[in-house]
Amino acid sequence: MRRRKSAVVVGAGAFGGWTALHLLRQGVWVMLVDAWGPGNSRASSGGETRILRATYGPDRVYVEMARRSLDLWRAHEEKWSRRLYHQISVLWMAPQDDHYERAALPVLRETGVDVEELTAKEAAARYPQINFEGVKWAILERDAGYLSAREACRAVLEGFLVEGGEYRQLLARPGAIRGGEMQEVVLSDGSSLVADAYVFACGPWLGQLFPQAVGDRIVPTRQEVFFFGAPAGDDRFSEGRLPVWIDHGQPMMYGIPNARGFKLADDTRGDCFDPTGGDRVVRTESIAAARKYLAFRFPALKDAPLIESRVCQYENSPDHDFIIDRHPQAGNVWIAGGGSGHAFKHGPAVGERVADLVLERAKVDPLFGLARFSRGFPAQPRRT
Repeated sequence: MRRRKSAVVVGAGAFGGWTALHLLRQGVWVMLVDAWGPGNSRASSGGETRILRATYGPDRVYVEMARRSLDLWRAHEEKWSRRLYHQISVLWMAPQDDHYERAALPVLRETGVDVEELTAKEAAARYPQINFEGVKWAILERDAGYLSAREACRAVLEGFLVEGGEYRQLLARPGAIRGGEMQEVVLSDGSSLVADAYVFACGPWLGQLFPQAVGDRIVPTRQEVFFFGAPAGDDRFSEGRLPVWIDHGQPMMYGIPNARGFKLADDTRGDCFDPTGGDRVVRTESIAAARKYLAFRFPALKDAPLIESRVCQYENSPDHDFIIDRHPQAGNVWIAGGGSGHAFKHGPAVGERVADLVLERAKVDPLFGLARFSRGFPAQPRRT
């Protein structure tokens, strides 16, 4: 009989969990390993919510991945009988310099995304709780919304286990590379795992694990998120009355209305951050900046209490495109990361893509390959 192919996937977040599940369904024996567990507070995939949207300027590949992922999220909601996706639409507010949004519209329509173009006046009439000063016009993605991130990571792991996958909650480190292949993965309990293929989807830790192959091609940054409380009995800022919103101005801000509170965050990349030992307490000046923006864009919330806050991180590539490639010195090792703050929604489609690469059913897309950095890092990231 032909021996079953084996794989070890390190990291149970958006990329790793889905990769493990897709490999398992292709007949591969899979061991999934994570240091703190899926959706933990140190992980880039941790936290309560993540946006699912398809507006990506002229970049068709991300639009297509977002659409494929949406199909997979919906299918697995039904399969697992769990609500993970909240379709409340996404309102993308275009600034005066709207070349990004103008480039996005034809791609969205050509790929079948259900969108509506709104003038600032039309948007203000529909959502009077928002001050549209400085907004030129808006894109409303009707099929978009948000994902329950932490719960989704756990759901993927549970589905993986039900289908016969194996999981260990331990710290994993790359083993020796000899003869163009990695020999093993070493675990924190002193044991090791040997497999045909190894996938490292460790988010902000990838640069530490592979200082030469990855290094500063992935840089974690400190990102602060705030949850404000709407007035009692006022449902104008609930998900029944307001969509997810993205204000593509300077700075770029975004938010999600849900029962947790009125989420607000600044997409500007913060200071470099240690995802393992960094303190996760928000700064006083950041709270003040968030309140100032809230009072401007959502005037009725200017005195809203801060009911929760947290520090997470982005794991940024220099151009903010993903890194999905084979290790340059180890043919049986694959690296999946560089989420850059916009990756979570793409997890199902990225997992499919990585599984196909591991099984030699596809080739690396140059957009995601490490070779793109051989000409040096870009002066400005090209991804929003």
